[in-house]
Amino acid sequence: MTANDYLTPLALELIERARAMAPRLAERARAAEDAGLVQKETIAEMKAAGFFKVLQPKRWGGYEMDPRVFYSVQMALAEGCMATAWIYGVVGVHNWQLPLFPDQAQQDVWANDSTILTASTYMPTGKADKVDGGYNFSGRWSWSSGVEHCEWILLGGLLPKKDGSGAIEHCTFLLPKADFQIVHNFDVLGLRATGSHDIVVENAFVPEHRTHRTNDHSDAGCPGRETNPGWLYKIPFTQVFQRAVSTACIGATNGAIASFRLRAASFVGKHGSKTAEDVNAQLAVSEAMMATDQLQLVLMRNYQRIVDCARTGERMPVEERLMQRAQSSQVPKICAEAVNEIMRACAAGGVYKSNPIERIFRDLHVARGHIANNTDTYARAHGGVMLGLPNMDPFV
Repeated sequence: MTANDYLTPLALELIERARAMAPRLAERARAAEDAGLVQKETIAEMKAAGFFKVLQPKRWGGYEMDPRVFYSVQMALAEGCMATAWIYGVVGVHNWQLPLFPDQAQQDVWANDSTILTASTYMPTGKADKVDGGYNFSGRWSWSSGVEHCEWILLGGLLPKKDGSGAIEHCTFLLPKADFQIVHNFDVLGLRATGSHDIVVENAFVPEHRTHRTNDHSDAGCPGRETNPGWLYKIPFTQVFQRAVSTACIGATNGAIASFRLRAASFVGKHGSKTAEDVNAQLAVSEAMMATDQLQLVLMRNYQRIVDCARTGERMPVEERLMQRAQSSQVPKICAEAVNEIMRACAAGGVYKSNPIERIFRDLHVARGHIANNTDTYARAHGGVMLGLPNMDPFV
């Protein structure tokens, strides 16, 4: 198998559709930010283009593709609007996790309409009390991106491990829209159009089949593999999800580079000099291009290894998994630093909201705040193991 065997004719078509959509997303980006919501027509167009089918099982009408197709689509969308690409990442990736749930949960969501979307917020703040057949579930969660476009939600909580050890583990609970409330409070610096509002659940019943032990990668922990036996659903949870909240940053940075190059070609500052002749501008654009080129190469190389392990059943060493997690978390930091320099090269005129780079600058800095993008934590976790300490990351 070659490194590019995942680029089937359909994969190439999907990526091209995303590139073709990016200019429309750029035109809508300001209005989406002002409204605090990516337009419903955008979500409908993404559904019609087949983007949400990339990681969905074939038995549910999906394409069941290599994750590199999913992230290539995400990067292409982000060149037009990072908030739209962010929603695509964090909502679209649920079409990979739901197939790990018992088949009845999949039926609950997709039996009548396989295009139904699911939101999430995985922070383990939910309180689950065991009752006959399931759990009484309550709590409040923040940062549920794209929730207003979704009919179901995945929420984090803690449950005792089934091994009787008394230890607790992360669990994902699946709830329908009727069982949760959206608290519209997402008034923030960037990624405003993601509408990442708070979620409240008050004593909802969650049947046992709508729960998933998030970090149990065994067949017993992922009963959906009985009906979805493909290699795609054998990848460990974190190796798929960690990139859902960092990859849009690469595409957005490429969008900033394109906008800056267009601006620099004709912009003349108040002092009469052209931006293209500014040595700071020249350095900023070149360094940004080198950064995204390197980040894309690492992304694709790492997924080649992830896919190979999933296909063969090889268990990747913890040191390698920790390195990949650290590399994913570093993406927003590197992209934000690159766009910082591009913004500086835009000079005073660049701070107006008519400059799309200004929005990308803010979006990238908010993306850095996601817990999965805490690069210092994950770099230290990897470094500690490399120096002989035990792995302390339960998701790896």
